[in-house]
Amino acid sequence: MLIYYILPVVTLIIGVIVTYLVLNSIEKNRANSNRKEAERILKDAEKEAAAVKKERLVEAKDEIFRMKSELEKEFEDRRKEVGRQENRLQKKEENIDRKMDQLEKRDRNLTQKESDISKLRENLLQIEKQHQKELERVAGMNSDQARELLLSKVEKELENEISIRIKRSEEKIKEISDQEARRLISLAIQKWASEQVVESTISVVSLPNDDMKGRIIGREGRNIRALETATGIDLIIDDTPEAVILSGFDPIRREIARMALEKLITDGRIHPARIEEMVDKAKKDMEQRIKEEGEQAMYKVGVSNLHPEVVKMLGRLRFRTSYGQNVLQHSVEVAVLAGIIATELGMDPEIAKRSGLLHDLGKAMDAEMEGTHALLGARFAEKYKESPDVVHAIAAHHEDEEQRTIEAVLIQACDAISAARPGARRETLETYIKRLEKLEKVANSFEGVEKSFAIQAGREVRIMVKPEKIDDITAARMARDVVKKIEEDMDYPGQIKVTVIRETRAVEYAK
Repeated sequence: MLIYYILPVVTLIIGVIVTYLVLNSIEKNRANSNRKEAERILKDAEKEAAAVKKERLVEAKDEIFRMKSELEKEFEDRRKEVGRQENRLQKKEENIDRKMDQLEKRDRNLTQKESDISKLRENLLQIEKQHQKELERVAGMNSDQARELLLSKVEKELENEISIRIKRSEEKIKEISDQEARRLISLAIQKWASEQVVESTISVVSLPNDDMKGRIIGREGRNIRALETATGIDLIIDDTPEAVILSGFDPIRREIARMALEKLITDGRIHPARIEEMVDKAKKDMEQRIKEEGEQAMYKVGVSNLHPEVVKMLGRLRFRTSYGQNVLQHSVEVAVLAGIIATELGMDPEIAKRSGLLHDLGKAMDAEMEGTHALLGARFAEKYKESPDVVHAIAAHHEDEEQRTIEAVLIQACDAISAARPGARRETLETYIKRLEKLEKVANSFEGVEKSFAIQAGREVRIMVKPEKIDDITAARMARDVVKKIEEDMDYPGQIKVTVIRETRAVEYAK
């Protein structure tokens, strides 16, 4: 049975071997065939490569020949161009040599001419010296003296001419500016008319009857002492019927005392404790009134957006005076005038009105603060964020600092207008006389003055000069000098007119 299993296996193995041998033989034949084909293809490729190489060599030779021809042509062209350049340079060198020869000739000619001119100059100098000596001999003076005489004469003529022209220009400018200034001021004053409140150092409180005086004085004077201590104001109770006088230089304290006293009289209960209570209440009412006064001033002028502290400080001006003029009323007047004039001049009226309203803010400050009222007010306005133009106008309205804007000049002018208008300020007789005497003293301090007179309440000074010492030109110059000295040495409201009068009389007698 085993043989039946082995025989197929052997047969299968023999078949596989035979198949392998057959396939191996076929593969060898195919490899030989492929090798022969590859050798044939390689030979063909070698032949084709040789042909291509030969062709490329021919083309390269042709290209080399063509490039050689082009290079030879280009070289020939360049050689010709170089030749042309050499010819051109040679011609230029010839021209330069020719010009150099010409310049050398010209230089020699110029040298000769310079030599001739030098000789002529020497001859002229000798002739000039001879003429100068002859002129000095004829004139009887040397050249320095003649020069000095000529310069002196020319200087005098020019000085007279300049002074005459300055005088004419000043008269023309003054005439035009005076007309325009009068028009603007008249227009501003016509549009703004206000009464002037004159403050004093006393206030009068009316009483219902004379019996109230005893109650105000109190037992052993305790009530009147308590009221004076609480307010800092003196109470004067005299024989004036049904009236009590409050005396003090601080108008705010005086007003607080008046308000407290009127409330005590109305209430009827007058004793130290009640007095202190009423004084405290009057102080609070005064703070509110100060605020209201500032707000009313803002409303009159048309200014808004002021800081509350600035409004309070502005309201305090209602209780301040300057030469008898109420400062708040003066500030409102300056603001309105500045706004009107600024509108006429094409400026910003808002800045002008704001600056005018706040220009005297420093007068409401305490006495302990150092500095002029202009600088104090400017610092206070700057602290509360006012614009630089407004701050500068406040600081410069009395020239505490140099004026840099038109608004500053305008506020100074409106301040003078408000202070100088009739009835605006009052002045004691003693101060008035001293101011007139000082004005005449300033005028008399100049050489050549014969007499001087202060007239029109000190708003004009007329100076009589000696005609033999002061001529017309010097008189005009003296007027300007007197004005400068008055501005430097005196403090005065408004402006002062200076008139220099020179009178020449020719007298002869017929015999």
